Amino acid sequence: MKIWKLAFAALVASVAAAIGASAGASAQTTPHDHAMPDHAGHGSHGAASDIAAAAAPMLPGQDAFGAVQEIVRMLEADPATDWTKVNLSALREHLIDMNEVTLRAAAAERPIDGGLEIAVTGSGRTLDAIRRMVPAHAREIDGLHGWSVRSAELPDGVLLTAVSAEPKETAHIRGLGFIGLLASGSHHQPHHLAIARGERHVH
Repeated sequence: MKIWKLAFAALVASVAAAIGASAGASAQTTPHDHAMPDHAGHGSHGAASDIAAAAAPMLPGQDAFGAVQEIVRMLEADPATDWTKVNLSALREHLIDMNEVTLRAAAAERPIDGGLEIAVTGSGRTLDAIRRMVPAHAREIDGLHGWSVRSAELPDGVLLTAVSAEPKETAHIRGLGFIGLLASGSHHQPHHLAIARGERHVH
């Protein structure tokens, strides 16, 4: 009987110790276990927000489309815009001309006294664009930086000549070459807006 009582007391003590240890472990781990999902949830939400912000498209996807988009925003922001005169189709045609001349025209450059002579040639739609754009651009930049800029018709394009009496400007002209001369001047953006407003015809 005495042995049984001692065994029973030992069993009760063992169970009590086990319960106490379990309760202690729960007290230590429960806050942590509850905090982790909450922390993970907040982290996931923050990461999702960052990804969403980083994934927001910024580019229009096509340069001519972006140019038109910019003009549309300007027209819509201007309360004086006369929508009965707006001609975005004309602007689109001009941008096509720019694309043809920039990317498809052949430009054979030859240094001459004081500057550069460039035979700008092409066929079909490219030739039409050359004949519309190059002479008009030559007139726009004639006198810029003291340059003398002229154009003459060729059977398959336009001969563009740019010269200067200043050696520094001669080097400037030759360094720019055809595409640099085409990009010179500050009339491009105002010209595009004027075309879109219906205030100016395409070249």
